[in-house]
Amino acid sequence: MKNILVAEDEQAIREFVVINLKRAGYNTLEAANGEEALELYEREGGNIDVAVLDIMMPGKYDGLAVCKEFRQKSGSIGIILLTARTQEMDKVSGLMMGADDYVTKPFSPSELVARVDAVYRRVALEQMRNENNFKEEIRSGEFALNLRSRTLLKKGVPIELTQVEFQIMEYFFSNPGTALDRTDILKHVWGESYFGEEKIVDVNIRRLRMKVEDEPSNPKHIVTVWGLGYKWEA
Repeated sequence: MKNILVAEDEQAIREFVVINLKRAGYNTLEAANGEEALELYEREGGNIDVAVLDIMMPGKYDGLAVCKEFRQKSGSIGIILLTARTQEMDKVSGLMMGADDYVTKPFSPSELVARVDAVYRRVALEQMRNENNFKEEIRSGEFALNLRSRTLLKKGVPIELTQVEFQIMEYFFSNPGTALDRTDILKHVWGESYFGEEKIVDVNIRRLRMKVEDEPSNPKHIVTVWGLGYKWEA
């Protein structure tokens, strides 16, 4: 089953989201706040493929806090944030905490389902690789990308990656020294039908630099190609 957890404190919006996801073939679990979302995750034994989280939930755990908790528990779960806010920092903060994507309210059913579909495809692909014991590895200088464990090794030291980070690194490793524009990265990682903005690429690049670079503010590996995008240098 394609298990989706929807955490939204506004009942009307939650029911709207759940109905449309069920129509798209997803098995949905509902939570009215962050605490319930975390309890459901534990009750299901972590068997959640994608979590759709409203940022502005009451209580100790808002959407960002739940996102952080989920990402600490699992590098494979897909996370999409729902927000009524238009401030850039809210979106950036969520992505930096490990969210895969965000959807700004109000949104159409087709947009939401397309975003969930894109994230679920990445999760399903990773599960397939694990089940089939893929052991391929791509090497680039002092780095090695393990396609089975979704782990990046730097001088033999593992660096955990989210689904999105893994796919970006796989794209880089498959095209070393090649300038990749943001649109290409966006289509490769998020899919041809992605509705979102290109800045999601920049936020994930920033997060990756914090993990792979000795000096993130002076990157030597993930290099900016001004006016275009980025390239990987081993």
